[in-house]
Amino acid sequence: MKKIFTAAFVAFLFTNYLSAQEELKIQDKYTAHNKGKFFISWGGNRDSYTKSDVTFTGKDYNFTVDNMTAHDKPKGWHVDYINPSRMTIPQTNFRLGYFISDHYSVTVGVDHMKYVMTQNQTANVNGYINLPLTDPGSYYNGTYNNTPVDMSLHGAIEGGIDPSTQQSIPAFLMYEHTDGLNYLHTEVSRFDDISSLFKLPNTDKVQINLTEGLGAGLLYPKTNTTLLGKQRHDDYHVSGYGISAKAGLNFTFFKHFYIQGELKGGYINMQDIRTTQSPDDRASQDFFFFQRIIAFGGIFKI
Repeated sequence: MKKIFTAAFVAFLFTNYLSAQEELKIQDKYTAHNKGKFFISWGGNRDSYTKSDVTFTGKDYNFTVDNMTAHDKPKGWHVDYINPSRMTIPQTNFRLGYFISDHYSVTVGVDHMKYVMTQNQTANVNGYINLPLTDPGSYYNGTYNNTPVDMSLHGAIEGGIDPSTQQSIPAFLMYEHTDGLNYLHTEVSRFDDISSLFKLPNTDKVQINLTEGLGAGLLYPKTNTTLLGKQRHDDYHVSGYGISAKAGLNFTFFKHFYIQGELKGGYINMQDIRTTQSPDDRASQDFFFFQRIIAFGGIFKI
């Protein structure tokens, strides 16, 4: 009995030794800890937006376009994503971050989305327009009470002429944030290694992480608006704020390189959008957005 007890005790010690050695190997891996690491990524996105009531105010008008529909402006797979002189033309995402612990990171980033009002849509308009009669947009003068208006048919397609003034009729509205709907934000994110669920033997070769995060920041769009034939403002302007939440999967290869796919949604509120050259002219809107993101990046210690 004594020999059996001694053998069992030795086996127990040996098993614990092997377990400790295996745990030590795991702890020695570069990917076992994140604290102190920096990371940077670049990628692309596709975007969806909810309908939005957009209010336009100026010296001679104040009206709201109800339930405006809009969409993004995808580039597709294109060399512009990596061409330094054209990298802001596609819809892109840039992120620079730092791990403050093994599981939590803080990042700063820019989501370069594009928001384009759907052309040829008819939307209800409420408010009034009272432009000077010498202004081509005076064709639309009047009071609107849930009045259906074709946003872009006149002038944009037909090249119509106002018989009272013999002037060309401009489009009622063309409206987009295409350079772009820029969301400058800070995020706090959590990372969890889930490689064991896929029985990956060496996370220094391939590691899979689950990530979630919350963000907030400013909207800095360059808005391209043709409103009642007026000259557009077409310059960058801090217009409002946004908040967001995301979830995604991170695939890290050979310690330092990763591909990350994310689903990201949020709320944007812009109450100070520049529309024309006149400082009196403004627009405001709020809506929800949803992004699908694929990004490529690197992670390293300095």
